[in-house]
Amino acid sequence: MLSDVMFGLLGFTVASAAIVTLSLLVEEMRPVPPTPERLSWAPDIPIHYVSVNGVRLRYIKTGEGPALVLLHTLRTQLDLFEKVVPDLAKSFTAYAVDYPGHGYSDIPTGRYDADYFAGMIESFLEALDLRDATLAGVSIGASISLILAARNNPRVSRVVAINPYDYAKGRGMARSSSLAGLFVALADLPVLGDTVMRLRQFLIMKRVFNGGVADPERIPPELLKEMYLVGNRKGHYLAFLNLLRNAESWETATKAYPNIRIPVLLLWGARDWSRPNEREHDRQIVPGAKMATVEDGGHFLPLDRPDAVIEHLLAVRASLVRKASS
Repeated sequence: MLSDVMFGLLGFTVASAAIVTLSLLVEEMRPVPPTPERLSWAPDIPIHYVSVNGVRLRYIKTGEGPALVLLHTLRTQLDLFEKVVPDLAKSFTAYAVDYPGHGYSDIPTGRYDADYFAGMIESFLEALDLRDATLAGVSIGASISLILAARNNPRVSRVVAINPYDYAKGRGMARSSSLAGLFVALADLPVLGDTVMRLRQFLIMKRVFNGGVADPERIPPELLKEMYLVGNRKGHYLAFLNLLRNAESWETATKAYPNIRIPVLLLWGARDWSRPNEREHDRQIVPGAKMATVEDGGHFLPLDRPDAVIEHLLAVRASLVRKASS
């Protein structure tokens, strides 16, 4: 009996080691995509890079008018805004940036928590010397915007927080689908999480992303493919795991929201991963916050309902004009 148990444990150990080794080989063989010299969806918009705290960040700048900084979700990149940038650039000087460990920015080591990302965007605003900026972020981008507002950053004058990712201990993505729930749960396990991530497949990622929109057809196929291939960059999957393992920090950061003293619009997709009580919680703790809900919209609202995102941001622009003329 004891020998059977020993052989069983030995077999399990050997099989586990083989799977881990296979995952490492799979990761090593993944083709790394070339860094694009231009945007496929807007070839005329130049791509820029800036060094922030020793980290090279990719960003774009286009249009004329007051500064509008667009901040993407976790595991996406500045191209999340491809449907809204062309229209917004008619009324704003629009910026969009890839966070560290995302898109084509550098992938540094460190603790990928809410404080780190907020600090990097704070330094990004300083590096570009942006003033009187409107921050419009989605998911963790919304949370970053609210954190900077809570810090009373003098460069930020108003925030449009789209589907803030600051509830459920940062595990909101698990609500995207049953597959996403399993993925998030496994991510916390040091060896198993790393192994599963290295064995990721396009169809798995597609299902997770599809759970973030009301209509999967609204995610451009080229964008979905690019975001998957970007994950082949060396260290990218480790950065994503790092973020997931520090996800609770996004909810912890809400403790500072009562310090906010600038105008805030909380914009929710009706089919976002957040629940009504979680949305109401943000409205109650952000002083003077206004709240609006976009029907037929999910978590990736700039892809799902770009018309609504544009409408609300142009309303912000109109309020700036009224304020300037009064």
